[in-house]
Amino acid sequence: MEDFINKLYRNHSLIYKGLLFVCTTFLIVYLFPKSGKFKYNFEKGKPWQSENLYAPFNFAIKKSDAEIASEKQVLVDNSILYFDIDNAVKTKVNELYKQQFRTVFPDSISKRTLNSLYKVGNEIISEFYAFGVLNESYNFSEDRGIAILDERVKKQDGFFSDLIKQDAVTPVINKVLQKHNLTAYKTNFASLFFDLITPNLTFDKSFTEKALQEELNKIAYARGSVEKATLIISKGEVIEGDKYQTLKSLQSEYESQIWSKSNYNWIIFAYTILVALALLMLLLFLRKYRVVVFENNTKVTFIFFNIFLMIFITTLVVNYNSKFIYVVPICILPLIFKAFFDARLGLFAHVITVLLLGFIVPNSYEYMFLQIIAGIVTILTVSELYKRANLFISVGQITVIYIVAYFAFFVIHEGSVETIKWEMFIWFVLSGLATLFVQPLIYAYEKIFGLVSDVSLLELSDTNSKLLKELSNKAPGTFHHSLNVANLAEASANEIGANAMLVRVGALYHDIGKMKNPTYFTENQSTGINPHDELSSRESARIITGHVIDGIEIAKKYNLPDRVIDFIRTHHGTSVVYYFYMQEKKDFEDVDKADFSYPGPKPFSKETAILMMCDSVEAASKSLKDPTSTKIDAFVENIIDKQIEGGQFLNANITFKEIQSIKKVLKHKLANIYHLRIEYPE
Repeated sequence: MEDFINKLYRNHSLIYKGLLFVCTTFLIVYLFPKSGKFKYNFEKGKPWQSENLYAPFNFAIKKSDAEIASEKQVLVDNSILYFDIDNAVKTKVNELYKQQFRTVFPDSISKRTLNSLYKVGNEIISEFYAFGVLNESYNFSEDRGIAILDERVKKQDGFFSDLIKQDAVTPVINKVLQKHNLTAYKTNFASLFFDLITPNLTFDKSFTEKALQEELNKIAYARGSVEKATLIISKGEVIEGDKYQTLKSLQSEYESQIWSKSNYNWIIFAYTILVALALLMLLLFLRKYRVVVFENNTKVTFIFFNIFLMIFITTLVVNYNSKFIYVVPICILPLIFKAFFDARLGLFAHVITVLLLGFIVPNSYEYMFLQIIAGIVTILTVSELYKRANLFISVGQITVIYIVAYFAFFVIHEGSVETIKWEMFIWFVLSGLATLFVQPLIYAYEKIFGLVSDVSLLELSDTNSKLLKELSNKAPGTFHHSLNVANLAEASANEIGANAMLVRVGALYHDIGKMKNPTYFTENQSTGINPHDELSSRESARIITGHVIDGIEIAKKYNLPDRVIDFIRTHHGTSVVYYFYMQEKKDFEDVDKADFSYPGPKPFSKETAILMMCDSVEAASKSLKDPTSTKIDAFVENIIDKQIEGGQFLNANITFKEIQSIKKVLKHKLANIYHLRIEYPE
């Protein structure tokens, strides 16, 4: 049992990566659309690329969305309007008419004429209530059909133009009077009926909508069917019209049939295999080409988290409205990975992410092509991310690539630019602007995951920072030494393609531990008094080697990143404080070398190895007397060769060729520092 626990502990890092791999795989599969994939790719207006296609089963030919929408619109435009009638209104109006008729017409009119006028008045009332009078104005077409409901029973049909509007009382009166040549009395009738006519029709909105919905429910969503084994389309035949709609119907039916309860688990299993393969390729890439990243669980988690985050955001956008798919700034991904790692890892992770997104987005080939091209442009154009102008220029280039590639795809699909969707260009511009969010995102990731980007390194390289100011005040000699080492290390890193910004920052902070006892280091001894004269060799060596531990403590107090602290830990490796070691050997024969050695570890990267070489060369160069080019060349060779012999670079991924290049840079720089000329033969 104990052996098993020990084995688990030894392999805890791999176990964690395995769990991370499994969890990420299942989370991504969970986000995938719950529908099957049609095994044929086809586009409207393009030839059918596959072999002759026969119907695999019976299926209905579905109408297109445009056809269904058109049918629905016709029903809406021609739907019957239902009005409720109040029959008591006409009876009441007739009674009031009898009472008020004689009050309007004077007694001077003959009885015969009054009888005629009375009959005309009744005819006017009948004209008003033939269909009815509306209670308010409605904005309906005059030719819309109507139905009058009496206690929810249809009483009569007609058109909306048959109904009397409240503002049409006078025209109705004039119409009847003209018929009987009695227009001389229109003022009398107008004053009589102005307050007498009362609306008796009310629009029944709920009944109208219910009747319309019943009609809409009767719409057939299919037009015809295809029998099994029927030829649908031949190879090379152009996909258009009914052929296109038949293929779309087959695709829809196929996807609905394949994604059934019986084979749901199989499809999920297949999706899981594909996602797992993609993520496994990423892990293998890290294991083979980025071992340092692979061994750091935090960095692996960071990479997987960002891939999942991009897939999650894209899924949300697709579910909301797929036309906004290009607003999602996928190019943030390679930018972030390049900022924290390198371009090759950034591009590889970006391609893996885009391949996974192909399962989610519509027009997957077009989408993947655009995003991969944009990712490549991002990697190639964005350099020195800490320079804001570079980021803006790169975002502009990415946006242009999106627009140009989309334009080309559209022309290929449609054959012209007449129907191009110009709004897509707005989405590309918005995506470019959203990419600028990478700056605050990098800052957030630095705080959350403890990573370091070039932006942070640029801030740390500022010699006016609080810690470097303190170093220049307490140990001015050490500060000057650090500046010289930083210049040498930066030039060396540029020569071999290492991270120049990182090694410069590491050089500036590598000796901050000397602030604790500054006078015990020769570069800070300005008075000529050496405190080591009062100490034993063993005590002096302990103080000298202790500046590494002191530096680590100060760095953690000031929250310096671990990548910078690594330079403090390793800049002396496990080398020996040779001067005091030899002094001790003069007095004692049996001396333990470990008591005079630095605690280590040895440099484990190109950058930390560069710092060790530059630090040793710069410090020792102060002891050169009457320097010449020959002396400097031998001096640099001697110091670095001793470090190689001591095995200080065994853990660093640096080659002999690169070390030779660094030697060359150091020789050249030291020659410039000492203002040496070329030695001419006598």
